[in-house]
Amino acid sequence: MAYAITQTCCNDASCVAVCPVNCIHPTPDEPDFGTTEMLYIDPETCIDCGACADACPVDAVRPADLLSGPEQVYSELNRAHFGGGSPGTVWGAPRFPRSLPSAASAPRVAVVGTGPAAGYTVQSLLRSTDAEITVLDRAPLAGGLVRFGVAPDHPATKQIGDTFAGAFRHPRVRVRLGVEIGGNLSHAELAAHHHAVIYAVGAEASRDLGIPGESLPGSLPATTVVRWYNGSPEVPVDAVDLAGERAVIVGNGNVALDIARILLSDPDGLADTPIAGHALAALRASKVREVVLLGRRGPEHAAYTRPEFLAMRELRGVTVHVDVRGEPTAADPDSKAALLHGLPSGPVDLGFPPPEGKRLVLRFGSTPGAVLGEHGVRAVRVDGEDVPAGLFVRSIGCRGVAVPGVPFDAASGVIPNERGRVPAPGTYVVGWAKRGAHGGIGANRACAAETVDTLFDDIAAGRLAEPAHGPKEFERLLRAR
Repeated sequence: MAYAITQTCCNDASCVAVCPVNCIHPTPDEPDFGTTEMLYIDPETCIDCGACADACPVDAVRPADLLSGPEQVYSELNRAHFGGGSPGTVWGAPRFPRSLPSAASAPRVAVVGTGPAAGYTVQSLLRSTDAEITVLDRAPLAGGLVRFGVAPDHPATKQIGDTFAGAFRHPRVRVRLGVEIGGNLSHAELAAHHHAVIYAVGAEASRDLGIPGESLPGSLPATTVVRWYNGSPEVPVDAVDLAGERAVIVGNGNVALDIARILLSDPDGLADTPIAGHALAALRASKVREVVLLGRRGPEHAAYTRPEFLAMRELRGVTVHVDVRGEPTAADPDSKAALLHGLPSGPVDLGFPPPEGKRLVLRFGSTPGAVLGEHGVRAVRVDGEDVPAGLFVRSIGCRGVAVPGVPFDAASGVIPNERGRVPAPGTYVVGWAKRGAHGGIGANRACAAETVDTLFDDIAAGRLAEPAHGPKEFERLLRAR
């Protein structure tokens, strides 16, 4: 009875570290780690010990022979990954936790953010140092991307937030919410009270299309919609209007699929998830019956992952229709295009109201030219055709925003750094703010380890200045603000 990794895999490699026979790949030492959609268990090498299932923070590892229904496909996906033969048990060089020099005093470190990048950073600091850690977030609730970015119908993925919450409750960690750097406190003030400041602020700005009508009411970035149904206090409860029968989403990544799935799901099936109450009420009254996903390129270049698309195909009561414009290419058996095999396909005239029932239209080879309307979204011009719609969502990626007082590269949308070290004394960065908005939750684990390792180098070399003020003075400053 081999184990298999399923849809909710977060790629943080906790399972790799505990496997006694090295049967989970790619490992962090292998070149394709971070580029595959998930990790895979070699069924020929697995000894059924279950250590990986115990270590997985998102319950993605299951006994293969107990998978049923739509999950059965993951047994074959795991096996197929090793179709060219098992990589065997070639072990990488052992890694040992670093520690600070015995003469070094416990550093005071501020971590700005409470999402996955911050969570992994705090865990790494707690494991290897006696650091006193202050975690700050401008939001009144901790969790970042896990709380406000993961779809509510993915409760297993959200479970990883429990591991971070455990770190945030550690006796050496103080969490201060509702504190904005650049607002309530300046970067200089924060740095004056800590040996080091690590920014884990993500990439919260949405990319624009630069087309007419993009700023109309009802034209929204994906981040707004996702935060809306996750109950972010920074998004108004009436931010998303579902009075139209059709919604158009530009992009075909996992976030676009998440939004489409939530809009088309039976609200009763969402009632037991952590979806925001106002969003559930809006979905119960929703008129949306069709969601159109626009992809600029062909299906072989789709940005969604196989696990997410397989889940979409199984959504009860929803028809998935494929409309490929331009010259279609032959579908390689291992390509994203092969996932569409067997689905209804052919040109769809979107000038008419949606048919009865609920439908997802995957339209490839198309780009929007304009959003039409006077006081709100009325239609979207796609390849010269006006497509009636009441909601238009841009899901084409994110970019970072500048933190006042911290270096920022406006062209790339990241805080400039070298292995996490920012060109400002005692300042570091981790996560999407460090490397750009790519990589899932688990990618932040290795990213955080690299930044903390750089911090250790600087402590050992005596590069960090002693803070001008102590922790009690910092608490007084926070209370005053």
